[in-house]
Order: sequence, then structure tokens, then C-alpha cells
Amino acid sequence: MSDEDEIILDELNDEELTLQMHDDLYDGMKDEIEEGVHILLKRGWEPYRVLTEALVAGMTIVGHDFRDGILFVPEVLLAANAMKGGMFILKPLLVASGAPRMGKMVIGTVKGDIHDIGKNLVGMMMEGAGFEVVDLGINNSVDEYLDALKKEDADILGMSALLTTTMPYMKVVIDTMAEKGIRDDFIILVGGAPLNEEFGKAIGADAYCRDAAVAVETAKDFMLRKHNQLAAG
Repeated sequence: MSDEDEIILDELNDEELTLQMHDDLYDGMKDEIEEGVHILLKRGWEPYRVLTEALVAGMTIVGHDFRDGILFVPEVLLAANAMKGGMFILKPLLVASGAPRMGKMVIGTVKGDIHDIGKNLVGMMMEGAGFEVVDLGINNSVDEYLDALKKEDADILGMSALLTTTMPYMKVVIDTMAEKGIRDDFIILVGGAPLNEEFGKAIGADAYCRDAAVAVETAKDFMLRKHNQLAAG
């Protein structure tokens, strides 16, 4: 079957191939996405154009359908995994070509909490939207977050918790950042099943994101505002 697929993908014109890649991403077809990326690069597409028009545009559709309850976590994870295959090829080329980036995010589950499905999904979807993501994994202390933010020169801190007992630790992190005078240097997004908007406001986060799709849209909004402020200043 793969021989036939290969011939078909290569026979599509650029526009048809891009649309086909959106479908393949939606269906979580990693091999086809990798092949499509190679074909577009071979045709002389800039890596950044492949990223935005073939991959990010496709993941945006996935994100909207996830938000609207048409797609569910397993399908989104498959789509994100296919996206990762394409990103693996493009990443070194994007770095080499100095492509613009949406921003950089450090993400991790808070201390005492070992749940990571939601966090992983946010990380994958953020990468799918063109962000650089540094995933600290589970059970992160204040120092681990702060060290990573500094070392990575990040724009965004994402914290997740699934247990009501670990939620208050988010406030510890934000309060510590405030004490050190660095709170306003970062956009702080929080999420996880037991959280809500009131809790996000109460602990001083910039936003509570109820799912991965909302996290991506929120991060994009904040980064655009940040860029506009810098441009205006």
C-alpha cells in the first residue's frame, strides 16, 4: 500500500498536498505527514512555510474540533504525534534559518502531583501552534520552575495540577516569583481538572485554561499583545 501512497502524495500539486496533509494530521497519520514534509521541502518550500501552512494550519482544525467536542483526547494525541514527526524533520531547519517563533513555554505538573496526560496534550498542541516547549515533566518544585524559566529564556510558564491538594502549590510558585520581582516577566497559564477561572484569578495567574485548545488560543493572544507592546514601546 505504501508504494501507492507515495506516488499519490508526490503527484499532488502544492495546494492539494497541503490540504491532504491537514487530513492526514487529523487522522494521526505520522508516516504520511513525514513524507509530505519531505516532498514540500524537496519542492523548495521554506521550512517555516511548511510549518505554518501544512502543520500548524492542520493542527488548528484539530484544536477547534477538540474544543467543540468533535474530537477527543486519544485522537488529538494521535494528531499531535503525527505533528511531532513533521516537527522532528523541520526543527533543525527552522533553527538554521532563524525562523520567527511564536514564543517559548516552560510547562510542568506541580510538586506532589504525578498526573501528566493533560500537560502532555497542552505541550503537544503548543508545539503544533509553533511554540517552542520545554516540558519539565511531573512533580516540579518552585526552584525547578524558576531555574528552567531563566535557563530557557522563556515567555510563558504553564502549570498543571489534577489533585485539589496540589493546587495551592501554584500560588507558592507565583508568590515566590513576585517576591523575586520577576512575576511580570512571564505569562503564567494554569490548568487541570479541579481548577477554575476564580482559582486562577485568586492565585495571580494570567489565565486559567480549561483545555489544551484554550491554552493555545490564550498563549497566542498574550504573545501578540506582548509583541504589540514591544513594537509600540
